[in-house]
Amino acid sequence: MMNTRAPQPQCRHIQRRTFLSDVGMGFTGLALGALLNEDGIAREPSAGSHTPPDGQPHFAPKAKNVIWIFLSGGYSQMETFDPKPALAKYGGKTYDETPFPNPTKDPLFTLRSRAVVGGDRPHSKILPLQIGYRAHGESAIEVTDWWPHLATCVDDISFVRSMYTTDNDHNAEFQMHHGRHKLDPPEPVLGSWIHYGLGTLNENLPAFVFLGQYKDTRVRWNFDANYLGPAHAAVELSLDPKNPLPFGARPNGVLAEEQRNQFEFINRLNELSAIEYPEDDAVRARIKSYELAYRMQMSVPESLDMSGETAETNQLYGIDDKTTEIYGRRLLAARRLAERGVRFSLVYLSDYGEWDSHRDLQKNHARSCGRVDKPVAGLLKDLKRRGMFDDTLVVFCTEFGRTPGVEVRDAYKEYTGRDHHPHGFTVWFAGAGVKRGFVHGRTDELGFHAVEDAHYVTDIHATVLNLLGLDPRRLDIPGRKRLDADYGTPIAQIMS
Repeated sequence: MMNTRAPQPQCRHIQRRTFLSDVGMGFTGLALGALLNEDGIAREPSAGSHTPPDGQPHFAPKAKNVIWIFLSGGYSQMETFDPKPALAKYGGKTYDETPFPNPTKDPLFTLRSRAVVGGDRPHSKILPLQIGYRAHGESAIEVTDWWPHLATCVDDISFVRSMYTTDNDHNAEFQMHHGRHKLDPPEPVLGSWIHYGLGTLNENLPAFVFLGQYKDTRVRWNFDANYLGPAHAAVELSLDPKNPLPFGARPNGVLAEEQRNQFEFINRLNELSAIEYPEDDAVRARIKSYELAYRMQMSVPESLDMSGETAETNQLYGIDDKTTEIYGRRLLAARRLAERGVRFSLVYLSDYGEWDSHRDLQKNHARSCGRVDKPVAGLLKDLKRRGMFDDTLVVFCTEFGRTPGVEVRDAYKEYTGRDHHPHGFTVWFAGAGVKRGFVHGRTDELGFHAVEDAHYVTDIHATVLNLLGLDPRRLDIPGRKRLDADYGTPIAQIMS
């Protein structure tokens, strides 16, 4: 039987933006759509739509930019910035054989641990300190002997010895950057929130950059903007002078004017797509990325060109020494980018998992400290002498600490290292808005639990945002549920 129902007009299903973009199939129609879009006529915001931040801080900031130094794998708090003499005294004994309560039986042990891969492995005996230590500076802050250069800077640093996280496996690395446990949906990383809230200080450079190399692609989670959209993710920069911006160099044989015309044409096509698909974050991000990529082709090579730096500066960062050269260059690049207005630099001073010393901790930590110590001290001294210390915040952190006990694996075979330890570890801050020569928080006598002024990892985020003049609760996206823990609490005690 023939269908006698009148056909329904299809035009009532066409959105106004789509109609405008489709008027005429020739260039007249394309031009009309583009012009209407540019004038705002074809992109009228829907009622009740969310207004993004305007790039202004919520209150007076103390810092202008951030250099976030990350050491992957989990350095030992006891062999770095929280030495514990009790480990030497009770080395070789079990926790029950010390005068202190067994930390594995403390309620904090289960409260702050949420295992993804098995549970915490057993600790048979206490491992003595693997290096000596002493007090340094006028503040008499104790640092181990693996940090002779950084020890000269303790009077400029605020140490937080009472950090904890909740993941006992290396997903804690990603938790440190976005604040969520692996078993929970991730959030945007800190650098992306800063990019979203404040935008850029230099239109020719990205607001959020990543400096480092990695073999494990999971590291990309550490600069993932998640639901904020790809426009707020980090831009990966290389220190290769021939290719500082991966995939960003102008092809051989293409003139600058030719490339500019290509970008203008591509952007116009993208703008037309944005009219038809106004909610497509990827399109908007692509437009911004093309525009920024073109500008960065000139500004990035200049920013990362260290040939004009003095021999004294190269020596300060350890660039003249093969042991410290790579990390020295990364930190010098971070300083140069901060000078030029980059808001947030995530700098890896390790290979992925480098500090994960399950065995041979003494050998592994000694080597890794030797690669990091001088470049980090050089950065702090360089910021001070250039007058940047009052504008730039430096954060030095890892994903978790190491156990006071000897690692036990392989049918209870004892190793010569320490296992993962989320229950208590140390990070530090220096520079803009931070007290100098200060220690905040405390772990117990064995360095196991954060027992005084304990801070979850998002307190670091809240501290950084606060010093930049941002209230994280005013950055919320409608329809995106955040937990109270996601916002954290600024560590007011370390702020100047």
